[in-house]
Amino acid sequence: MKSPVLSPLLAIMAVAIPAVTADAPADDPEHQAELPVASVADRYSRLSDADYRSVADSLGVSVACIKAVVEIETGNCGQGFGPDSLPIINFDVNMFRKYAVRRGIKLAQYHGSHAVVFGKPDVRRYGSQQAAQYARLNAAMDIDSVAAMEGTFWGMFQIGGFNWRLCGCDSVQQFVERMSYSERAQLELFAAYVKARRLDRFLVRHDWAAFALRYNGPGFRKMNYDVRLAAAFRRHSNRQQAEK
Repeated sequence: MKSPVLSPLLAIMAVAIPAVTADAPADDPEHQAELPVASVADRYSRLSDADYRSVADSLGVSVACIKAVVEIETGNCGQGFGPDSLPIINFDVNMFRKYAVRRGIKLAQYHGSHAVVFGKPDVRRYGSQQAAQYARLNAAMDIDSVAAMEGTFWGMFQIGGFNWRLCGCDSVQQFVERMSYSERAQLELFAAYVKARRLDRFLVRHDWAAFALRYNGPGFRKMNYDVRLAAAFRRHSNRQQAEK
């Protein structure tokens, strides 16, 4: 079953994101360039080895480090988009509550009318995990779009929407636009986030526990996040060595 995307979310995701040249005003359409991370023809396309190498070099880390994060965050999927060309998401109701409260939204009044938001993903009803997650996100968007997008984890790196500033975006809407554009755009957002939080220093020295604490949160040990990350890095590093 296709994910039932409501018009407000679809409108945000459908935007082609122009990049403005350095010497041109942002509101001058005659001086706008294509999005630098991918051409329109490459929208939704998979990451290439060149993409990984380019961004890894910009961070001063190995490609295996980045691929390890992708593996842990996406599992066997290894992709930033589902079959319906929508970015992989994980709607987090607790994060939605947090950011809704910050925006002065009283959620108690919506428990009856928007029950899907507060329940577990209903895979049987919607046909897949992602469709069920989008059903929750769409319903949350109907309550408050900003809190809904901020309370969702996006793409192949599962970056929380509330991190839009750290990813170098002007708004959470722009963050979602970029997440919805291509895997290369998702990779660029990850790189911006890593730089903003200075996480590259932990990747460089393979300090997986320090990286996991800051990337996954204080509960990372319960999930063996650092151990799994180290193992994934070894697999990708060994694979790259074998291919040389």
